[in-house]
Amino acid sequence: MCPPASPPSWPEIAELTHTTTGRKWFDCAECHAESETHDLKPTLEMVFACKKCRKAFRKDVQEFEESDEYCPHCDNHFVLEAKTPQARLQVESEDVRKDARFVKDERVREEEQQTIWSLKEASERLG
Repeated sequence: MCPPASPPSWPEIAELTHTTTGRKWFDCAECHAESETHDLKPTLEMVFACKKCRKAFRKDVQEFEESDEYCPHCDNHFVLEAKTPQARLQVESEDVRKDARFVKDERVREEEQQTIWSLKEASERLG
């Protein structure tokens, strides 16, 4: 959940911020729904705040063009391309240099490490 914040002070979580009728600013509609009891008012005009120059501006969603993806004050590109998550199976663990339990199974008995001085299989080495 993203906490509400005033437009000039929130760090770079996203490049654009939406406003609601309650005068609180949210990065997305889901963040608004989690913290507010009222629904968003449907409108075709959206108010954005640029997180680079910290100025607010309005855009009409019906007439949204490629040139509207930039802040009219500082030309910051605030529309981010969406990435489709790829399904994959992976195991998350700590760094193996810190904790090797992931790589080494303690339940399996290891053979003794042999040195050149061990007498085990010495007859095979000597010929």
